Amino acid sequence: MKELRKTAEWHAMRMTGIGGSDAKDIMEGNWHSLWLQKTGRAEPDNLDDNLAVQMGTFTEPLNIYWFEKTTGNMVLNTGDSVTHSSYPWMRATLDGLVMFPEAVFEAKHVSAFSKDEEIIQRYYPQLQHLMAVTNLPLAFLSVFFGNSKYAYFEIGADPEYQSNLILTEQDFWRHVVDDIEPANQKAQKVSVSFETMRTVDMVGNNLWASSASDWLANKDAAKKFEEASKAIKEMIEPDVGTASGYGIKVTRNKAGALSIKEI
Repeated sequence: MKELRKTAEWHAMRMTGIGGSDAKDIMEGNWHSLWLQKTGRAEPDNLDDNLAVQMGTFTEPLNIYWFEKTTGNMVLNTGDSVTHSSYPWMRATLDGLVMFPEAVFEAKHVSAFSKDEEIIQRYYPQLQHLMAVTNLPLAFLSVFFGNSKYAYFEIGADPEYQSNLILTEQDFWRHVVDDIEPANQKAQKVSVSFETMRTVDMVGNNLWASSASDWLANKDAAKKFEEASKAIKEMIEPDVGTASGYGIKVTRNKAGALSIKEI
């Protein structure tokens, strides 16, 4: 059975930077409690007995399966840790990546009575943070509503919002680095209107046609690649820092995350 409790390494990594869920707290203005956690003055909330949180954790594999079944897209790189190329304090642990089209994948399990617009507004900072960190133009928000409804949403990168997000996160992180206690801030709300979203026919777009052809040709290979990556990582024992053989090398970083490369 999957463990409910996050590892000590996971909590330690959270203290070294700002992750996607932190972005949500920062933009909602919850600076003080987050600062206490980041500076080690307070323990993170213990969510082991939070049914909603644990339900989301346990249904994440089903969420991925249902997204793949519904869309035909493959979700890869589940659990990988990534860092922004220019801001090392901007970090993320991925629910996954989608290859065709290139996108961040984020799984959620919410109340059956939640509205689509509210869900997107709630997780917009987190999704924009993930897209900024990965430098990807698109995010798929995959959502279970209770036990009777499923939907996924395509959220595009918002450069203007990301610019403000990065500045706001940077301001918060200075309080952590300089050990200056912050007050809570005014929440920065985002407005999402489905009326402004468009439906487009991409027939005649050569780049789309080429990418669609690549997607169809490689989706099975991508699944095999992810399965092989998972199997290789599972063979690496906790005290192994580097393993190599048969043309590949696996290394473990300081946060404990494994990466594979060709040699």
